[in-house]
Amino acid sequence: MDIRQLRYFIVLAEEKQVSAAAKKLFMSQPPLSQQLKNMENSLGEQLFERSGKFLELTEAGKTLYKYAIQITQMMEEAKSEVADVGAGMDGRLSVGINTFSLSNMNEVFHDFRSRFPKIKYRIQQNESSLLCYLLKEREIELAIVRLPLEINDFTLQHLYSEPFYVVTSKEKKFFEGEATLKEISRYPLVLPSIEGLGVYYSIHEAFSKAKIQPDVIAEFSDLKLMMELVSTNFGISIVPESLLHLYSEYPVNVYKIAESESLTGDVGLIWLKDHRLSKAAQNFTDILTAAVKEKPGNEEFLKRGEDA
Repeated sequence: MDIRQLRYFIVLAEEKQVSAAAKKLFMSQPPLSQQLKNMENSLGEQLFERSGKFLELTEAGKTLYKYAIQITQMMEEAKSEVADVGAGMDGRLSVGINTFSLSNMNEVFHDFRSRFPKIKYRIQQNESSLLCYLLKEREIELAIVRLPLEINDFTLQHLYSEPFYVVTSKEKKFFEGEATLKEISRYPLVLPSIEGLGVYYSIHEAFSKAKIQPDVIAEFSDLKLMMELVSTNFGISIVPESLLHLYSEYPVNVYKIAESESLTGDVGLIWLKDHRLSKAAQNFTDILTAAVKEKPGNEEFLKRGEDA
């Protein structure tokens, strides 16, 4: 017995005549009568009994009718839901986000939800190396990561590059205009130290290429604490632009770095190679890419560096 036979049975039960049911189903009477006979043989029960010109459900028929209605309704709901998932209108979005993410991620998720309100979410925020692990374990489908990163197993879509800045307390004016790496090395330096983040590596690489030894006095996994200590003159720091957006509440001066071409950070979106993204993930990628083009600039932060 299949779903098609159940639909025939429902129409027979509701029309109470083979002729009327056949007409509604756009088929001739003999094949419909044969389908009914096949169902009764399959179940080993009589489903209808004649009452004059009409068919009446037996007790077995009434039981089958109840379940036939439920089954066909569930089948229609399943077809509709599968179609929605295929179109990215329903389903689940599982995405990992690096600790330093886009400053307008809130807007990205609100925009996505307004367009696809049925989607459910699984969002992991962590360091880039762990996000790679979660991708390989298929616990997430997409990840926003900081580069450099070992990405041989992944497809990479570059999102944006961002400059790094020097941040200091407002107790005095540390630099006149842009700060050189040599000038920065004269002050105690505190840095982000999250393993796999890419930021720590990028900063050390810039100093190494310039053959300058920075005076690193502390490394922080708690970036909020780091910014708080910088604002109270515990030390100065070098941070990517996105961190300034994330922790803009702290009173700090911001300076450009003279060797800015050697100290930039790249952010990318990755997913497993040869993995066909779900429609939900494709839609999220499109919205994220559009949001990156509207990423706020750095003018507001540079103005902060003018205050001494």
